[in-house]
Amino acid sequence: MCSDPDTLAGLSWLWCYLTTGKHMSMYWAFGTVLLLLAITAPMALLFGFGGASAARSKFAPARWFGKTYIAVVRGVPDIAFFLFFVIALDQLFEYLRHQVKCPDWDRPIRQGNDFLVCPQAKLPLNNAPQWVHESYGFMLAVLTFSIVFGAFAANVIYGAMRSVPRGQMETAEAYGMTPRQSFWRILVPQMWVYALPGLSNLWMVLIKATPLLFLLGVEDIVYWARELGGQKTPRFTDYPHGDWRVWYFLALLIFYLCFTKVSEIVFARISARLSHGQATAAGEAQRKAA
Repeated sequence: MCSDPDTLAGLSWLWCYLTTGKHMSMYWAFGTVLLLLAITAPMALLFGFGGASAARSKFAPARWFGKTYIAVVRGVPDIAFFLFFVIALDQLFEYLRHQVKCPDWDRPIRQGNDFLVCPQAKLPLNNAPQWVHESYGFMLAVLTFSIVFGAFAANVIYGAMRSVPRGQMETAEAYGMTPRQSFWRILVPQMWVYALPGLSNLWMVLIKATPLLFLLGVEDIVYWARELGGQKTPRFTDYPHGDWRVWYFLALLIFYLCFTKVSEIVFARISARLSHGQATAAGEAQRKAA
């Protein structure tokens, strides 16, 4: 049906237009964004929990590392961090592979502004399939997002840990619990109530930050909306049209608003569940309602 676009009109034309190869790439980009969020959120939470635990450690080097991680990453603009860190991380991986695979290499790796390693150390290899290149770029994006938002999560979790009443920990010590038992059985279960509002805001920021994927070489939905919505003439496409970017970005607006609304509902239910029986304002409200 779509073999000759000149013979199409109305809904048939629109159907064939929305099922072209480039539009399929845009639909895949929606899945890429959702997959990024699904992987990055738990990884960022893991980085945040580790950073917060290190920041409150009694071991000075660990405490310095945790606080430095939180301060440095939070203090650097996201765009600058994304542009610099990905390049540095990629070069670090290639340098480590270069040391293992090419120990007899006698030329300098740094030659002016160029970073040259042996062909066997390239990531990915030049003859690798396209999906390998795309997966590698996506992996770097996930790691970068996790480190950046992990620092913000660490700051939220660190504050939540400090918000748990000291009397709870003293009671645990009075019952003979070790510091490790008090941490995992008393502090960690209660601190989520205080951390959840900040983590929910951080999740919303993470959703809005997904267009930064384009800076990392991943073709995201904002890129495709701009690419497909721009004016197309018969000379360059089988489906010419005017400047339709407003409609594409309107579709993205609806997508993000629906996604954030669903997120708000989920976080509200999680908050109600965690607040049950807790000595907090939300827990007191639940007791009065009961």
